[in-house]
Amino acid sequence: MTSFSHRWVKSSYSDNGGQCVEWAPEHAAATGEFLVRDSKDPSGPVLGFSADAFSSFVAGVKAGEFGAV
Repeated sequence: MTSFSHRWVKSSYSDNGGQCVEWAPEHAAATGEFLVRDSKDPSGPVLGFSADAFSSFVAGVKAGEFGAV
């Protein structure tokens, strides 16, 4: 999995204060695996999640389950 081979899109839930997440939507559509990375470190680590795990994570973020950073 190489981060350079994917088109990355900033999440619409990212704020403008530097806490930004990007994801690779075409990869998710093709494989069902959701790749995410920190937009401030595009050559850094990439995390991969199943559709169910990613959906649960997003629901938790929306519900405020992880608190403020």
